[in-house]
Amino acid sequence: MKILNFGSLNIDYAYNVDHFVRPGETVASAYCTVFPGGKGLNQSVALARCCKGKKIDIFHAGCVGKSDGLFLKNVLEEAGVNTSYIKKSDVATGHTIIQIDYLGQNCILLFGGANMELQPDFIDAVFSHFSRGDYIVLQNEINGVAYIIQRAHEKGLTIFLNPSPYNDVIDVLPLEYVDCFILNEVEAYAVCRTSATTTDRLLFLLGKKFPDAEIVLTLGKKGVVYKRGNVVYHHGIYDVPVIDTTAAGDTFAGYFIGCRVQNMNVHDVLKYASVASSLAVSRKGAALSIPTMQEVITADLKPVK
Repeated sequence: MKILNFGSLNIDYAYNVDHFVRPGETVASAYCTVFPGGKGLNQSVALARCCKGKKIDIFHAGCVGKSDGLFLKNVLEEAGVNTSYIKKSDVATGHTIIQIDYLGQNCILLFGGANMELQPDFIDAVFSHFSRGDYIVLQNEINGVAYIIQRAHEKGLTIFLNPSPYNDVIDVLPLEYVDCFILNEVEAYAVCRTSATTTDRLLFLLGKKFPDAEIVLTLGKKGVVYKRGNVVYHHGIYDVPVIDTTAAGDTFAGYFIGCRVQNMNVHDVLKYASVASSLAVSRKGAALSIPTMQEVITADLKPVK
């Protein structure tokens, strides 16, 4: 079994600040740390750590700069990800500038860089190695996502989409081909073009718009809800010290997909993904904060009531 993540590879520059910078303001940072990151890379690491020891091969396809991004391949390889489909570009590697406040919350400025250098011939070459029965994971930090979804559908791959960050690109994607959406409330509102005020109403609209898809709606402190047809599951969050929320969503997405592909029941999928995400926010960094499956299974966390 193969899982292909066609996703971003970024260098994260994280700055610890007392508060997020306001217009016209200059703020001193106590620390600056450089981390491997990108939603794509983070989710590939989470997938690999979730599926370690299983007969599941994780592949990452994308693009990094020749001069500054090769260490990102090493990070993926150390996690157990196959990097055969990562190409090198003369364009600088994508990067982020992350502000982290004293509460562990973050705000992020993203520069696409080499992530925006994917061409159809490269995409086609990657897909030549995958076929029906395989899975593909996508976010919205690379170019060519519409073409990738179209080709994945033609090849018969099961498509997981995390439509983040949300922008106008999402509006023109062939979303009818997506088999599973993993999104937060802000992204769900945008996808449905609604200002619905309740979670139930939002779930109804998502289900109506995508009747054949699995919907995974993350709700922050209210946990997560899963919907497929008339089947709905809820799961809460766990009590952990919040150090850095940067990779929380990516950790959840990677573990949800990894557990789902392993054919676990939905309750266990939501539990393991939620525990993994909770462990990640209790640590510094993005990819470096993602726990192993052994850590997730043995974690003794208390649910928030």
